[in-house]
Amino acid sequence: MSPLVIGLLAFLPLFAVGILLVGFRLPARLAMPAGFILSLWLTLFVWQIAPLQVIAASALGLVKAVELLLIVFGALLLLNTLEQSGGLQTIRRSFRQLNPDRRVQVIIIAWLFGSFIEGAAGFGSPAAVCVPLLVGLGFPAYAAVIVGMMIQSTPVSFGAVGTPILFGVKEGLGPLGADPELIHDIGMKVAMVHGLIGTWLPLALVCVMTRFFGQEKTWRQGLEVWPFAIFAGFAMTVPYFLVAWLLGPEFPSLVGGLVGLCVVVGVAHLGWLVPRGEPWDFKPRSEWPEDWKCILKVSEEEISGRPSAIMAWVPYLMVAILLVLSRLDELPLKSWLGFVSFKDESVFGTGVGISSKPLYLPGFLFVVVSLLTWWLHRIPAAKYAQAWKVSGKTLLSAAVVLFWAVPMVQLLINSGGGGQGFDSIPQTMATTVAGIAGSSWTCFSPWLGGLGASIAGSNTISNMTFAGFQYETAIAIGVAPTWMVALQAVGGAAGNMICIHNIVSASAVIGWVGREGQVIRFTLIPFAIYVSLSAAIVQGLLLLGFLS
Repeated sequence: MSPLVIGLLAFLPLFAVGILLVGFRLPARLAMPAGFILSLWLTLFVWQIAPLQVIAASALGLVKAVELLLIVFGALLLLNTLEQSGGLQTIRRSFRQLNPDRRVQVIIIAWLFGSFIEGAAGFGSPAAVCVPLLVGLGFPAYAAVIVGMMIQSTPVSFGAVGTPILFGVKEGLGPLGADPELIHDIGMKVAMVHGLIGTWLPLALVCVMTRFFGQEKTWRQGLEVWPFAIFAGFAMTVPYFLVAWLLGPEFPSLVGGLVGLCVVVGVAHLGWLVPRGEPWDFKPRSEWPEDWKCILKVSEEEISGRPSAIMAWVPYLMVAILLVLSRLDELPLKSWLGFVSFKDESVFGTGVGISSKPLYLPGFLFVVVSLLTWWLHRIPAAKYAQAWKVSGKTLLSAAVVLFWAVPMVQLLINSGGGGQGFDSIPQTMATTVAGIAGSSWTCFSPWLGGLGASIAGSNTISNMTFAGFQYETAIAIGVAPTWMVALQAVGGAAGNMICIHNIVSASAVIGWVGREGQVIRFTLIPFAIYVSLSAAIVQGLLLLGFLS
C-alpha cells in the first residue's frame, strides 16, 4: 500500500465517528461503538498489532474511562448536595444580586472561575464544575454546555499546574525537553498566542449567547457588553502572560483566573463597565425548545434553613483550595493522595502501561467536599442519600459512551510497532498531512494539535505525541521550531472544544446526553476560528521576520 492510502486509512475511524455524529446526528452511544469496531479492525488487520497489545490498550482505555467517570460523579454529587441543602439556591441569588445580567454572569463563571479551575485541576474539571453551576443559575443546558466547551481553550495549555507543557511538551521533545530554558521559552510563546486570542473570548461567549439563545437572536446585544467583556479578557490574560514570562508554565491559568476573578467581581460589584438598562436574560423557561432542557431541575421553591452566601460558596472554595494544594510538589498532600495506586508498566509484556491514582483525581476531592458539605450544611441523611442516588443514575448515561470512546482512543495511540512496521495511527496522520502541506505547514500545525487533543481527550497527550514531530518539521522547512511547538500546544488546547470525552462529561453532569454531535457541530466553528487565528499570528510574525 502507498503511504497516501495508509494515511487515509488512519483517518477512517475519525471520519466515521464524525459523519455519524455530525452528519447523521446519531448520539455518541451509537457512534462510538462503530468507531471502536473500525479501530479494532484497523489495528488488528491493517497495522497488524498483536492481539495482546490490542487487549492491553483497550484495558488502559477502560481504566481511563473509569477515571473520567469518577470526575463526573464527584462534580454531580457536589452539585446535588448543594441542591439538597439549598446552597445552590443561595448561589443563584448571590449572582443575581451581584448582577442579574446573564452576560456578566457567564463571563465571571465560565471564563474566570473556569480558567482558575482549569489551572488547578485540568482534565475537564472546569466543565464539570461550571456547566452545572450555570444550569443551576437558570441557563439553558444547551447554552451552558456550549460556553463550557468554548472556554476549554486559552487556559488549557497551562491546566493542572502546567501539565500539558511541563509533561506533554517536555516528554514529546525527548532529550531536548531536558532543557528548562527551552521549555520556558515555548511556554512563554504559547501564553503570548493564547493571550492575543483569549482576550476576546469573553466577548465571543456573550455574542454566541445573545445570537443563538437570546429572545431577539442578535449579535448586537452581545456587543453591547464589550467594555466589561474586554476588561475581563485582559484581567485574566495580562497576569496569565506575566506569570508565564516571569515564573514559567506552572501557574499562568491558575493565577490569571484567580486575579481576574477577584478584579472583575469587584468591578461588577461597584457597577463599573457593566451594561446599563434592562438586564439581558433568556426567554421564559416555558418557551425553551426541548433540546435546551436537561434532567437537572432548578427549583425556585424557597428552602427553609438554606445556608448563607458565604457557607453556600464554601464547598467550591474548598474544591479550589484542595485542587491547588494537591498539585504542589512542595506539600505532602500530593504524596498522601498518591499512596493508593496501581501500576503495570507493561501489561501482558506488550509495553502498554496502566497506572492510576484514584484518590489523586479531582473526582475524589469532589466527593470529600460533598461529605464535608453534608456536615457543614446539616443536610438530613435522607436528602443526602437522594443526592447520591440522583448522581449515580445520571452517571450511567455517560458510562455507556465513555466505555467505547476511551478504549477506541487508546487503540489508536498504542498502535505503533505492528507487523507492518507502520508508525502509530496518530503519527501516520501527522506525517500524511505534513507531506501534503510542505512549506505551508505553519498554517496546519495547530490543526494537528487540535486533532490530537480531540482524539486523545487531552492536550497533554497531543503534545506528547506530536511535539517532537512539530519540532523536526519546523527545522526541515526553515521555521523556528519553538514557535511550531507553541502552535502545537495552542491547537491542542483549542482541540478540547471538540473533544468527545469532554462533551460527554460536561453533558452528563447535567443529564443532557445524546446530543454530542449537536455540540460538535456548534463548537467546530469557534475551534476553527481559534486555530486559524493562532496560525495567522505566527505566520504574520514569520513574514515580518520576528520569529526566533
